[in-house]
Amino acid sequence: MPSPLIRLHPDDNVLIARDGLGLGQSLPDLDLRVRAQVPAGHKIAARRIAQGETIRKYNVVIGVAGRDIEAGDHVHTHNVELADFQRDPGFCLDAVPVAPVAPDEQARFLGYVRPDGRVGTRNFIGILASVNCSATVIKAIAAHFDAQRLAAYPNVDGVAAFAHTSGCGMSSPSEHFDVLRRTLAGYARHPNLAGVLIVGLGCERNQVDALVDTQGLARDPRVRTLVMQDSGGTRATIAAGIAAIEAMLPAANDCARSEVSARHLKIGLECGGSDGFSGITANPALGAAMDILVRHGGTAILSETPEIHGVEYLLTRRAASREVGEKLLARLAWWERYAAGQNAQFNGKVGHGNQQGGLANIFEKSLGSAMKGGSTPLQAVYEYAEPIDQPGLVFMDSPGYDPVAVTGQIASGANLICFTTGRGSMFGSKPAPTLKLASNTPMFRRLEEDMDINCGPVLDGELSVAQMGQRIFEQILLAASGRRTKSELLGLGDHEFVPWHLGIVS
Repeated sequence: MPSPLIRLHPDDNVLIARDGLGLGQSLPDLDLRVRAQVPAGHKIAARRIAQGETIRKYNVVIGVAGRDIEAGDHVHTHNVELADFQRDPGFCLDAVPVAPVAPDEQARFLGYVRPDGRVGTRNFIGILASVNCSATVIKAIAAHFDAQRLAAYPNVDGVAAFAHTSGCGMSSPSEHFDVLRRTLAGYARHPNLAGVLIVGLGCERNQVDALVDTQGLARDPRVRTLVMQDSGGTRATIAAGIAAIEAMLPAANDCARSEVSARHLKIGLECGGSDGFSGITANPALGAAMDILVRHGGTAILSETPEIHGVEYLLTRRAASREVGEKLLARLAWWERYAAGQNAQFNGKVGHGNQQGGLANIFEKSLGSAMKGGSTPLQAVYEYAEPIDQPGLVFMDSPGYDPVAVTGQIASGANLICFTTGRGSMFGSKPAPTLKLASNTPMFRRLEEDMDINCGPVLDGELSVAQMGQRIFEQILLAASGRRTKSELLGLGDHEFVPWHLGIVS
């Protein structure tokens, strides 16, 4: 029988409960007696920890003892304090070159090769709103194309509307304005879209013509536009939009999958609703899968900047150059200014579900979150929704809020999303599908209709992290080739387009 407690590193002073522990429970093999009710995934003290002493998990500092903690005590938010500490970035010290797989031996999947050479994993037609004022119109256009009307176009995955809450009442020029346009443009040119219709109102700050011109979309024959005030209003624009999509459908249906190298995969990495097992099973296993992907020439996109806070040195030490490491630190410094004085996750406290799952603060959350990126060198750092043109492991700046982070990753070019969860996040995305990875078997079984991959066998002793990583990589290839994910089968993804809202509303 496996031990009821997990020791992650010989120098750790906390242990992880494999299952729930009862008050007074004796653990003779560890010479411990449990001094509290401890839920599965939570920590107990392996020895006495004096007030002010650092608390170590994976031999990484996740906080300090807020009071004296006795051996066997529950170690959590009630006795752990977040304390910043000096972290040596150690630029490039741990960057080990990747041994690439020869091109003719790279893994393959079935994708849609676009005229510019990029490859899609899905074949949608997209409708974008330039402003919230055209959101109802684009949703009405998309709703027209139900399963019955698309039956004649079997190679088209659907018509998806991407509405948002901004586009006007915002400062311009501004960082917020730039981010919105960059995000919309990233979707408009996404390889998972065979055609795009952009619909505006006419008087908004984010003018359709200027959006198309400034973002270089005017040269793309797949992009069409409509302006409601010029088209006769709501009903007339809906009718014109339906006609425009009908004209696009035959060409979209002519697209067919062909066998391509895995180097064309760009995987957005996300985690949400994490627990104490996420950093033991799902996140490191996904990291192992990304190491395989990088060796095969693909791209892994790590994001959620607040969720590397405290362990960023693990990435700067793997930076391919000092410049890359400095750029990552610059984004964290921006976040310190952005979050100053706010009760934000970046400043320490994690969400309710994370706490319930056993994570005490942002440093502990970050420790698991960063593992999704695997072990290969960090090749580049990008701003939110900036086009990603560098293969290998890269970082894209984003909030930790899942819909916002994934929206940015897709805008940057991610053609598939891998989402780890310990509590059970119900998330899906379009036009890039989401694979959800469960950190533990009980949650996977409880929410099997929503979860794609169970990483619990790592905890159960049935698979190593490396073996689980290989299994994840194989599932990625199947999903990229067209096998529907659980979120696709449930119809998720129509409401998860959430561009990062940075600026004031005036």
